Amino acid sequence: MLAALLRPGRLLSAAPLRPPAPRGAAAAGDPARSPGTTRAEQAHRVVASYKPSKFDKKILLWTGRFKTEEEIPLRIPPEMLDKARNKARVKACYIMIGLSIIACFAVIASAKKAAARHESLTSLNLAKKAKWRKEAALAAEAKAK
Repeated sequence: MLAALLRPGRLLSAAPLRPPAPRGAAAAGDPARSPGTTRAEQAHRVVASYKPSKFDKKILLWTGRFKTEEEIPLRIPPEMLDKARNKARVKACYIMIGLSIIACFAVIASAKKAAARHESLTSLNLAKKAKWRKEAALAAEAKAK
């Protein structure tokens, strides 16, 4: 009988999982929301140990964590700010990538216009060196007199 229960491919039944015991205010019998707390404070019941600066608040708003500045609690968890900063860093990188692509197309367009005018770096350098040679010859001639 035991061999039939333990044969390969047979699933053993496990005891049903129990929900975790409540912690914090709920375990002590206190109400989940006290009358003096705001909705933003209620939504973030983790230990908040960081007071966000104005720049941090702008990052939290820009990344979409909060809709308005009034929703941001006085203290937030550092993990929340880290996630918002990482999200802002990624957004900034995407913006820089987009600007780089636009700059590449601008350089290509200006190079095509310069080619249509028969301008090139080689011709500009040759003209510059010819000018320097002429100035050097004039300086040598004036020194000889």
